[in-house]
Amino acid sequence: MSPQCAPEREVPAKAQWFATTHWSVVLTAGHSNSPQAAAALEKLCRAYWYPLYAYVRRKGHSPEDAEDLTQEFFARLLENRDLEAARQEKGRFRSYLLVALNHFLANEWKRGRTQKRGGGQALIPLDQTWAEDRYGREPADPQTAERIFEQRWATTTLDQVLTQLREEYAASGRARQFEGLQSCLSDEPGRRSQAEIATELGISEGAVKQAAHRLRQRYRELLREAIAQTVATVGDVEDELRYLIGALRS
Repeated sequence: MSPQCAPEREVPAKAQWFATTHWSVVLTAGHSNSPQAAAALEKLCRAYWYPLYAYVRRKGHSPEDAEDLTQEFFARLLENRDLEAARQEKGRFRSYLLVALNHFLANEWKRGRTQKRGGGQALIPLDQTWAEDRYGREPADPQTAERIFEQRWATTTLDQVLTQLREEYAASGRARQFEGLQSCLSDEPGRRSQAEIATELGISEGAVKQAAHRLRQRYRELLREAIAQTVATVGDVEDELRYLIGALRS
């Protein structure tokens, strides 16, 4: 499914997101030992491990090496929090990760990987079996590792937003409505008509139209909030959202 990411109308980004946004907390803390910054960075890392794993695999590493390298990269990132690359990349977490990972891979192979990675600690639990199964089921892609990373970042972000939206509907007793309306988030041809959804849910087409509008509106709100967690300023949200849409369409 290709969700509709572009808004029907622009909704101004909310400045208050940045009081607690994960990435701004990390940037503000810098090299300090702030527990809040450490927790925020860990949450961001958990959301990005599969795109990075896929990137490392695309670089030619075996599944075992990709797991080890990704795990060690996150272990060092959480321990050291070197944010110089973040400043160079305008504070976008996506760009920072890729620059930092490439630097790590270059240094890691120079070092010969003689020491046990991660100090024996799995700071970011990785399900390597699941990751490799997902990676193996994806169609062969001739694009560069960088482009693949961007696409995986985009699809992973959308998957997380969709999961959050599903959980919200389930928590309010509307799980069946969500499953019926979910296709309304897609812009793919052949999706179900509102009449078909109305019949399934036992409501009028007008009610379906209103419910679908609310679903799409909440989806866009959650997507913007998710993007806001990964940038440093309010003004970056719309730019990063447009970049995400472009990555999906490339």
